[in-house]
Amino acid sequence: MRSEFRNETFVNFKEAHNNVEYDAALKKVEAELGKEYPLIIGGERIRTDHKISSINPANKTQVVGVVSQADIHIAEKAIQTAAATFETWKRTDPNERARYLYRAAAILRRRKHEFSALMTFEAGKTRVEADVETAEAIDFLEFYAREMQRLSQPQPLTVSAEEENELYYIPLGVGVVIPPWNFPLAIMAGMTSAALVSGNTVVLKPASTTPIIAAKFMALLEEVGLPAGVVNFLPGPGGQVGDYLVDHPLTRFISFTGSRDVGLRINERAAKPNPGQKWIKRVVAEMGGKDAIVVDKEADLDLAADTITLSAFGFSGQKCSACSRVIVHEDVYDTVLERVVERAGKLVMSDPADAAANLGPVIDEKAYAKIREYIEIGKQEGRLVLGGGTGNPNGFFIEPTIFADVDSNARISQEEIFGPVVAFTKAKSFDEALDFANNTDYGLTGAVISSNGANLEKARREFFVGNLYFNRKCTGALVGTHPFGGFNMSGTDSKAGGRDYLLLFTQAKLVCDRF
Repeated sequence: MRSEFRNETFVNFKEAHNNVEYDAALKKVEAELGKEYPLIIGGERIRTDHKISSINPANKTQVVGVVSQADIHIAEKAIQTAAATFETWKRTDPNERARYLYRAAAILRRRKHEFSALMTFEAGKTRVEADVETAEAIDFLEFYAREMQRLSQPQPLTVSAEEENELYYIPLGVGVVIPPWNFPLAIMAGMTSAALVSGNTVVLKPASTTPIIAAKFMALLEEVGLPAGVVNFLPGPGGQVGDYLVDHPLTRFISFTGSRDVGLRINERAAKPNPGQKWIKRVVAEMGGKDAIVVDKEADLDLAADTITLSAFGFSGQKCSACSRVIVHEDVYDTVLERVVERAGKLVMSDPADAAANLGPVIDEKAYAKIREYIEIGKQEGRLVLGGGTGNPNGFFIEPTIFADVDSNARISQEEIFGPVVAFTKAKSFDEALDFANNTDYGLTGAVISSNGANLEKARREFFVGNLYFNRKCTGALVGTHPFGGFNMSGTDSKAGGRDYLLLFTQAKLVCDRF
């Protein structure tokens, strides 16, 4: 076993030399933009006539890369290759599987700025947001490697005098991994590495808006010597290729992070057995949130304002854990609102490659249009106190936007916007604030800012979310420290970065030998 797991240290961009190094990485990555990337199945590079271009959301004229797209015939090849590879990979020693992850983490750590810079171009992440994500990817690799080694050890069982009993965790089979665009490295790497280190083989269908960072990760896996066919890189349209992969009788599990609608569709399709299928498919899903920060009347109001601003507008609100609702006790409502407006008004919205940028663009034209529609809805449901406009037309820029006096049942209080839009709601009491916070179909993250111990204990019991934070932001879960996953329509409460996560990709086998 390796040393005890420790989270990767974030880069301090207040130190000038770190910005100089990041600028150099940006130049290096920019020189490589526009390349074509093939599918990779069993180590074979496959180029197709159907291709899509990945675009820099901060500069719509800049092509980050061009990626071949699979059809169902190639998807069939990927599934069959993964199934054939599983027959040998499942027998690979867990410690050997873990070593591939350790090697990948070491290389990723050495090339941290390079991977982060690519996310700045492809996902519109500021250097701080990109660096934090690359650190999280390293954490997932390191953590899951250790977890597999732990699970491979003899498991405690009650002793029987006449028997020898052993419990093993064995892999499931072929998994389809469908990661999101908003954490195109960390979540993609975490989902993929958890599946493969557990002994499964993977068909990786990256997000259509951020496939280049996934291709970069595939190259990393090849660099560390991961056997061909363990992970197969299969970009393609979700409605065609995605459905085919989910429905396939050889698919054993689907690991998905994305929208509620797509997650429910996957869950429904996976539940239906197809001819030749021997198992109930397992679905591991994280499907977003409508996350609230509750501010009590007894609270550090500056802390509340800082926390809300960071949680709502980091990465332009494009996090499933982002604060999109603020519920404040009426006694301090006006003060908290004023301080958040003041702080958010000072945020710098610009090209995320700029060191001074606090937030960049939203991901693409579809998101841009959807968020602007919600801003118009918000004007009917609340009082616009900040933002509402757009930025540089060369990119998909939307200002930090705050609506005040919003009813807890309003659409902008209930529906996931996934952008830099936050709704403020006034509560008459702490109990009412909790009722408002729980008044949603989701249950991913939440936070309470309070110095009242009794109220914090009440929230501990009654605030129904998978990740609840007191007196800190509701974003920024750390691997191993804050296992991440939520309730209700937020998904299957699969705690990514937790000690039970790999169990979702394994099955327990008991062997009893009677003397």
